[in-house]
Amino acid sequence: MAIIKQLAKFAKKMLPAKSVSAVAEVLPEPIKIPRSKHPISRNDISENALKVLYRLHKGGFEAYLVGGCVRDLLLGVVPKDFDVATNASPEQIRSLFRNCRLIGRRFRLAHIVYGRDIIEVATFRGHHSDESDSGQNISKQNEDGMLVRDNVYGTIEEDAQRRDFTINALYYSIADFAIYDFANGIADLEQGLVRLLGDPEQRYREDPVRMLRAVRFATKLGLRIEQKTEEPIKRLSGLLDNIPPARLFEEFLKLFLANRAQANFERLTELNLFQYLFPVLKAPLKQHDSLEYRIANQVFADTDQRLGIDKGVNPAYLFAALLWYPMSARADEIVQESGLPIYDAMQIAAADTLSRQSRSISIPKRFSIPMRDIWLLQLRLQQTHPRRALRLLSHPKFRAGYDFLLLRGKVENNKELIELGKFWTDYQKQNPNEVQATGTKPKSARRPRKRGPNRRKSGPSAGGSTGNNG
Repeated sequence: MAIIKQLAKFAKKMLPAKSVSAVAEVLPEPIKIPRSKHPISRNDISENALKVLYRLHKGGFEAYLVGGCVRDLLLGVVPKDFDVATNASPEQIRSLFRNCRLIGRRFRLAHIVYGRDIIEVATFRGHHSDESDSGQNISKQNEDGMLVRDNVYGTIEEDAQRRDFTINALYYSIADFAIYDFANGIADLEQGLVRLLGDPEQRYREDPVRMLRAVRFATKLGLRIEQKTEEPIKRLSGLLDNIPPARLFEEFLKLFLANRAQANFERLTELNLFQYLFPVLKAPLKQHDSLEYRIANQVFADTDQRLGIDKGVNPAYLFAALLWYPMSARADEIVQESGLPIYDAMQIAAADTLSRQSRSISIPKRFSIPMRDIWLLQLRLQQTHPRRALRLLSHPKFRAGYDFLLLRGKVENNKELIELGKFWTDYQKQNPNEVQATGTKPKSARRPRKRGPNRRKSGPSAGGSTGNNG
């Protein structure tokens, strides 16, 4: 923060007198911080991002690192991604890079692909209107004010004004290696503020996901949401219903797999946002002593702990924990209504719960299928007969199911669950070679292969030697 204070002091000197008190607006002239005054080095920037910047620059276009990567570099945080902004159109970008693919309908973007590394390049955005002379330069809003199409290109000054937060209106130029601060973002970093550019209500209506981003930036960077920026959130939280479920899935991963899961959960719950991510939990989460709240809080605390020691977390496990109680309650209803066995009822309840949840956050099959396994294992883990228990150790999701059993015991403080968890803990210690990560059955649990009679016949009557079907 000492560097940020020095930069803020320098930036304040560079501000016009009438703009010193300007907040949440694009400055008449950006504050230029020369290379000698800021700490960002090209050694801190990914090699592939530099390739993109230099090729755009040599092609006669403006090229800047923009947004979160500049902000994070100033704060001494290693950026997860490096985003580039330019005055080149998507088609011009594609003409410069053979490894380019254009994506996006709401706003056209270029992805420059280097193996698994993708550098996102965006054309400067301009001010939007519903009318345009160009078929490619159009924008469109729905009745709630949300931008559903925004392919309007402009200048860097317009692009800065279209940024969501002041701390993201920071640009690093490859031409002179200077930082350009268009909205006094460095001053907000010094004050520890997350502040929206422009009118907060209008900006949230344009893109309701900005409410989630405000929370994520605040917890990630240790900042607080500025009062005017926070005020409309509870009132407008219902706008998240208009966001495509696939996009909210991506936001879920950013919120809860970045070592700030518990803090994000608390703030999202406080601001009435979490219930729109998981509407099946709407009522219970108002009660902090409810099982639904406690298991969510605990699983996010455990997630932070695992990520803090560089262990992985499978989203399937998080979803299984968050939706367990709604699913099990539905299964109990089905048993009472139809008299089905609990295993069958859980299968039906799982499908029903996932269907309802997917209206808010779409859960890909690569996660929904393991979720079901984790849930159904809660029944199978009750079977402690030695032969069945030994086979269960080789189940591909045994470890996740076992961890979830321990989580339930901790949350519910249930003596039977705690004792069952202890049984499986001891049983794994007694049979360490039988626990399989891949799901291959241990030799001691494999049944001998039964061989039937050899039905292969020789001669023309077999039909196989001639290839004819009769």
